[in-house]
Amino acid sequence: MTTGTYTPKPGAAPLPRMIAAQAALETRMLLRNGEQLLLTVVIPTLLLTLFSSVDIVDTGKGEAVDFLAPGVLALAVMSTAFTGQAIATGFERRYGVLKRLASSPLPRWGLMTAKTASVLVTEVLQVVLLTVIAFALGWSPHGNPAAVVLLLVVGTAAFSGLGLLMAGTLKAEATLAAANLVFLLLLVGGGVIVPLEKFGSAGERILGLLPISALSDGLRDVLQHGAGMPWGDLGILAAWAVVGLAAAGRFFRWE
Repeated sequence: MTTGTYTPKPGAAPLPRMIAAQAALETRMLLRNGEQLLLTVVIPTLLLTLFSSVDIVDTGKGEAVDFLAPGVLALAVMSTAFTGQAIATGFERRYGVLKRLASSPLPRWGLMTAKTASVLVTEVLQVVLLTVIAFALGWSPHGNPAAVVLLLVVGTAAFSGLGLLMAGTLKAEATLAAANLVFLLLLVGGGVIVPLEKFGSAGERILGLLPISALSDGLRDVLQHGAGMPWGDLGILAAWAVVGLAAAGRFFRWE
């Protein structure tokens, strides 16, 4: 019998395998969390179904679902990349989970990569579900799918940076309250279900600079009006992404 045949070979797994395993774990934890499911699935679905079926808000000409579907897709991105990620990461930081993970063979940037991958997987599931529901409600989208994907990816980066900045600088309880408050405020004033022109010309210009407004308007230009790449909205999202991610990288505290 050869000596050492059954001897374990200690050492870290390859980095891609570690990131994939952590991303799968993050995704399972997110999908098992009732509060996260409420934010990521239930609320966007109810808003899309209710406001498309009942004439509550004047969305202008055409079918209400054509206006609402792009806004709800933007809301789904915000709920996962910002609100859900901020709350989950904030409590992981409070309970020392991030500190312990940071001492593992998985590097810190690998952990952030895994969290980002988890967010993207969840968003794909959200987009598929909401698209199916919107089609059932009579949605007729137009435009270039590549422009939609680019807007969603850059929007995800913007909201992720802001969510990680909040989770890494505030206490967990403050993050919970602030993230939910921001979610509600942007739901009302971010062009998701209420057109920005309802807030007057000055309000429209100011609110149009918010990331949720830029993502909603950009998706609406493409999917409702069949426009090309909305460079202005994409530029606003890119600016938020750069500022948010840079600030999160600078000020994020692991303990």
